[in-house]
Formats: sequence, structure tokens, C-alpha cells
Amino acid sequence: MSRYRPPAKPSAKYITAEGEAMLKAELHRLWKIERPQVTQSVSEAAALGDRSENAEYIYGKKRLREIDRRVRYLSKRLEEMTVVSSVPDNTDKVYFGAYATLEDDKGERFSYRLVGPDEIDPYKGYISIDSPMGKTLLGKTIDSEISISTLTGEQTYWVIAIEYRAEPA
Repeated sequence: MSRYRPPAKPSAKYITAEGEAMLKAELHRLWKIERPQVTQSVSEAAALGDRSENAEYIYGKKRLREIDRRVRYLSKRLEEMTVVSSVPDNTDKVYFGAYATLEDDKGERFSYRLVGPDEIDPYKGYISIDSPMGKTLLGKTIDSEISISTLTGEQTYWVIAIEYRAEPA
């Protein structure tokens, strides 16, 4: 058994203005608030003496590594992202940032918003454009029929509404 993992597929480099603000807020919180607090607690723990059995020191250093890793990731990711804040010219089709309402064969309705992989939120109905549902929805119009393979079998949905909302400035 090997430890080889194939490289992850590159994810979409798009993000909404709302998602960018959320990532920037997380980066600010980690860099300006959490990291100085953890650095201070590690410094105080180190002053207590023996570091080999000092749990506060060990876990503080571990938390610093986690913060630094996340800060590096966010900084790099924010640099390479393309912010999509405008509504497309053709609002009759599903594109990035669209709110799509679907109906299944039982008459149940589902609302989804196509967003970037960094801002998915199942509770809000935000799905990635890289997901099977997101890929299938891209470019569809009202009354389009889509089929998705799920664990329970093939599911069929119809697009019944497409909406683009202007994001708050």
C-alpha cells in the first residue's frame, strides 16, 4: 500500500464579491487577532521553563502552524481568484452567481446558488460550480430538464426560475 495521492483537480478560480469579503475577513482575523494572541500565550508558556512537557507551549506552537498554513493558503488563493461581481448580459441562462430554482418529479422545489468552491454553504443552498449539480446547471435555461446521478439513482429536475441579484456594495 502506497501513500501516493494523485494531485487534486484544480478548482474554479471564481469567487463572488461576498465570498471574497468573507475570505479577506478570515485572513484579517487570523493574522491581526488570533496569531498575536497565540504568539503571546506561546511566549508566556515558554517562559515557564521546560518546554518538552509544557502542554500550553506544545499546543500553542501547533495552533501557530495551523494559523500560518491557513494564512498562506488564503493569501495565495485570494491572489489567483477572479471576482465576479457583475450580472451576465444574458440572464436567461444559469451562469456563475445565479440563483436557480429546480423542481423534481414529486413537485418539491430546491433553490441553489452557483458559487466558487471556497464559498459553498449547504445551509444557504450555495453549491460549487465544480460540483456535479453545478456543472450540469451551467448554461441551462428555464424549463430545461437535467438529470443527476445520486446514491439513490438517477434524479430528474426542471429549472423553473433563474435569478441574479445585485450584491450589496
